Amino acid sequence: MAGGPTTPALVNAVTFGFLALGTCTPVQARQWLAQCQAPFGANLFVPQEEPLLDDVSVTAQLLHTDVPTVDVTSGFQEKFSLVLEAAPAVVSSMFGAFTHEQVDQLRAVGSQAWVTVTSVSEAHQALHADGLIVQGPLAGGHRGTWDQRTEPGDASLGELLTQIVPLGLPVIAAGGVRGPEDVDKLHALGARSVACGTAFLLADEAGTSERNRELLRSDAPSVSTRAFSGRYARGLETAFTRAHPDLPPIYPYLRPMTLENDYCLVGADRGELMEAPAAEIEAFLAAAQ
Repeated sequence: MAGGPTTPALVNAVTFGFLALGTCTPVQARQWLAQCQAPFGANLFVPQEEPLLDDVSVTAQLLHTDVPTVDVTSGFQEKFSLVLEAAPAVVSSMFGAFTHEQVDQLRAVGSQAWVTVTSVSEAHQALHADGLIVQGPLAGGHRGTWDQRTEPGDASLGELLTQIVPLGLPVIAAGGVRGPEDVDKLHALGARSVACGTAFLLADEAGTSERNRELLRSDAPSVSTRAFSGRYARGLETAFTRAHPDLPPIYPYLRPMTLENDYCLVGADRGELMEAPAAEIEAFLAAAQ
């Protein structure tokens, strides 16, 4: 799940939860890691290439705002040190792969290093890790594409699994899971496990804001666009996303320029989401196993 909705309470309420540390501060990361009960996983945004500053300036002018001060590394080094101290069972990367050295460091403290991939090419470049999180195009939140300048592929999660599972690493399948039949289908395609995010957005323990809970109960469609953050992400369509379908890749500069806009990241075809304790939602998703 994206940051915000993923709270330590939600992580602790399910069999194996992931704590999203990509956009939080290092201080928050330390506090949240201390509140999570083993076993659990943690996710980090790996450092990425600086966006073109001309694109940032032009976008700021378009939106009649100033260029914000941001950390393009998302505090990665400090947060990586924190996960080494906490040693969760799994640490996963987003927007790129851990280096060989980082994988060795994680293994040394007893953590497995997993990498989020969205294509067969990315999967081949991540075979030094312990496992792959294969994210399909129906997933809510940010797409895990390694190059923010590249439009994500549209191959279905099933198509990706048929090509990536034979590479030999354990695979977690992510994106578009709404019921137990989806879980069974992905297991049949070779996924070791299945990651669910959107299904838990209205869980009692989720940190989803009251405004976003209201939006999630509506029939507003989801859209994949750079207009949320400067990177491709899937969330509820808004007047802003309709007005700005072609913004350049300027993550993480865009979000501070648009704080007044609704920002509700969610997967495609969400239907009517369960509003219940997280354990009940998990039991429903696992019912057919």
